[in-house]
Amino acid sequence: MSGLFESQIHRPLADRMRPESLEDVVGQEDLLGVDAPLRRMFDSGRLSSFILWGPPGCGKTTLARIIAGCGNLHFTALSAVFSGVADLRKAFSEAESRRKYGEGTLLFIDEIHRFNRAQQDGFLPYVENGTVVLVGATTENPSFELNSALLSRCKVFVLKPLNEAALEKLIARAEKLENNPLPVTDEARKTLIELADGDGRYFINLLETVYDLARPGEILDSAGVLKVVQKRAPMYDKDREGHYNLISALHKSLRGSDTDAALYWTARMLAGGEDPLYILRRLTRFAVEDVGLADPMAIQMAIAAWDTYERLGSPEGDLAISELVIFLGTAPKSNSVEVAHIQAGKAAKEFSSLTPPAHILNAPTKMMKDLGYGKGYQYDHDTPNAFSGQNYFPEQMGRRRFYHPAERGFEREISRRLAYWDKLRETLSKKQEPSGE
Repeated sequence: MSGLFESQIHRPLADRMRPESLEDVVGQEDLLGVDAPLRRMFDSGRLSSFILWGPPGCGKTTLARIIAGCGNLHFTALSAVFSGVADLRKAFSEAESRRKYGEGTLLFIDEIHRFNRAQQDGFLPYVENGTVVLVGATTENPSFELNSALLSRCKVFVLKPLNEAALEKLIARAEKLENNPLPVTDEARKTLIELADGDGRYFINLLETVYDLARPGEILDSAGVLKVVQKRAPMYDKDREGHYNLISALHKSLRGSDTDAALYWTARMLAGGEDPLYILRRLTRFAVEDVGLADPMAIQMAIAAWDTYERLGSPEGDLAISELVIFLGTAPKSNSVEVAHIQAGKAAKEFSSLTPPAHILNAPTKMMKDLGYGKGYQYDHDTPNAFSGQNYFPEQMGRRRFYHPAERGFEREISRRLAYWDKLRETLSKKQEPSGE
């Protein structure tokens, strides 16, 4: 009787669409296609522990369930968010008992990165002796979040967000299960795919919402879809890896002079709740490191934008951020200042105890003057061209060239000045050479 009543309960679309075999999994062909690494491990029948790393809704839990079922392994699932040491001990104890009767266990740990280092160490003996096949799921970079000891015992498989083709396959499955075409226009169909942002679980819930709320015979356009579905919060965690990925994308887009891409990544961070002052600090750093003297206005624009935002706040101050992004993206690029800074620092360590040449030493006392401090110094403003050509490096070190301006932007002018002074220095040096008579 329980089965009869159970059959009358409406099952959610996500439950009815849950894949039952590896062939049903969409969007992960790089792992599950012919000769792909996870498929080869599964087909070999020799399952070892592994980590599934990917964004929400890409099929990590589903994959683990399918592999356990097809591999005749008992499936035990725990979440690191809700489970503690007691839950782990119970899972290991039960796995040891099943092992005595010849039954293996696949222990699935969702959000495994949330276990601390000591808890992660607790997996090691059970993974090493084969008591469990550990499958950990994480949305965070395992190399940052998991113990090296645990990582060395587990393969890492990277899952991707579902692309448009994969999401279209999910639409086809939903239409077959519902025995009804999705009641949306082609444009609204694309809107749904964009809203999903690669998250299959969220996408299926969107499809179910459309089926449930569309009136009989109604075909929803994009505006209609946006009315019946809840807008998704941006996928961005400003305290974890997404934070570093997006700021890196912004920095590299600016360095590549792709202003539009830089504006997009900036908007993504702001929409995700990133602190605008953090973005401005990074943009100021970019102005110094990657624009430098190719456009000396860059640092001034950065400070001005920072000051403007602090005065106006959001949303008015957000425009100052975009203005700075556009300025930096379209500015000529040069890292000559950074390179010169690094090279000068290396030379300072290499020649760390040399004194300046005597002619530029300060001589505030008679004794210092008697020792030759300041003797022979030429006041550059009193010389032709306001350039004496004297040596200002330690005598034992010789001249070095640290700064090599790029032939871009304002540094072209700097390059011409340096070349002019080099020529003058060479001319003056020849005049000072002894005649040999």
